Amino acid sequence: MPNPYLPMWEYIPDGEPRVFGDRVYVYGSHDSAGSDKFCDHKLKVWSASVNNLNNWVCHGDIFHTLDDRDHKSDTDWTNEINDLYAPDVVEKDGKYYLYAYIYGAKGCVAVSDKPEGPFKLISQYKYNIPAGKGEDCFGNGWFIDPCVLVDDDGRVYIYCGFESSFAAEINPENMYEIIDGTYQDDIIPITEPFRFFEACSLRKIGDTYYLIYSPKVGSRLVYATSKSPMGPFEYRGVIVDNGEEYPGGNDHGSICNINGQWYIFYHRMTNGTIMSRRGCVEKIQVLPDGTIPQVEMTSLGFEDSLSPYKVTPAEIACVLKGGCLITERNVFSRPVTAITDGCIMGYKYFDFGEDFSSKTMELFVRVKGTGCKSKIKILLDDCENGEEIGTCEIGMDDGVYSAVVKNVTGRHAVYFVVEASFGGWFKDMFHGRHLFELEEFTFCK
Repeated sequence: MPNPYLPMWEYIPDGEPRVFGDRVYVYGSHDSAGSDKFCDHKLKVWSASVNNLNNWVCHGDIFHTLDDRDHKSDTDWTNEINDLYAPDVVEKDGKYYLYAYIYGAKGCVAVSDKPEGPFKLISQYKYNIPAGKGEDCFGNGWFIDPCVLVDDDGRVYIYCGFESSFAAEINPENMYEIIDGTYQDDIIPITEPFRFFEACSLRKIGDTYYLIYSPKVGSRLVYATSKSPMGPFEYRGVIVDNGEEYPGGNDHGSICNINGQWYIFYHRMTNGTIMSRRGCVEKIQVLPDGTIPQVEMTSLGFEDSLSPYKVTPAEIACVLKGGCLITERNVFSRPVTAITDGCIMGYKYFDFGEDFSSKTMELFVRVKGTGCKSKIKILLDDCENGEEIGTCEIGMDDGVYSAVVKNVTGRHAVYFVVEASFGGWFKDMFHGRHLFELEEFTFCK
């Protein structure tokens, strides 16, 4: 599946990927298209076979902080303002434990016999305030962005925080009680180069503990490592930046090994807002020296390459420059909108094959017109200095427009660079005018 890897209408940010048995599960927040807030009152889970990452199954709602049409609230101390944010799920002794962050209210732990839930409330987090600490200890009991590690020796740790981090050890006998004397502030410092902001997620690889998190500046996921679950941690670098050549926002996710391949799960923005977020994934490497080289944001998802000869929905763009953005018109349609003179849309990567028999091929694009004339320059591999293989003239009306372009072979990024078809004083008159909406495209030989 390309990015976003779940159905295009689904908005699951803050993804925590977990492999249980022969399936990978993604637990995250739940956003809505065009919303003016983060998250809502329910958590959902999706899963796929580790042998088929192109077929994701929705297991429905697994936990609620408000009644809805199908479920009663799982918590009796929450109301309309207490949305569910960024959960985590771990397995211990054949049970699956959900760690919930409830905005504006005490967080809690729930349990299920199955990784897909549904989960039943056990308890709010239980803790004693350490000597010298105030009521705001443990994030006022919210336990913001919880991540939990069940270590090889059976000990259990929780990592949380917003604008500052903390970690503590959980009683493995009940999975919700903080063990006295284990609380530690600033498990990840807020100073350079760490600059912790939020989104703790810890994974253990061999004898090394990797803490993935979002730093104070940028739209990135970075990581730090330690030989101990309670640190000290060493800052190691950036894994992915969802704001590189794309409308940025916060980021939250983690790494996961699926059938021997490592991935970074993260999210990116849509609908001209930082609130409507969709899950994405990139292949990464964990090198023998323990480092994770930064990867670029692509349209690939779990794929090695995309086919240019299949219809490509415009919404899988991984480069959006100049103010254009993806907007959900309805559950079936999410075009790239707000396309003006100079906008750039990029897709990485297509495999055009090795056909040398033709000198040309055709590009077909489906657009929704706005009464303007414009053109799309098609460039390979670089949006400024890449090889230009043709130009597609776009008319004023809705429809399919085509262009004969140079035949190419091999694996390439494809960029659409938009120009208004107005000159002279007309160009100034139409500066900033929305020229068209891009819905989908395909190449044909």
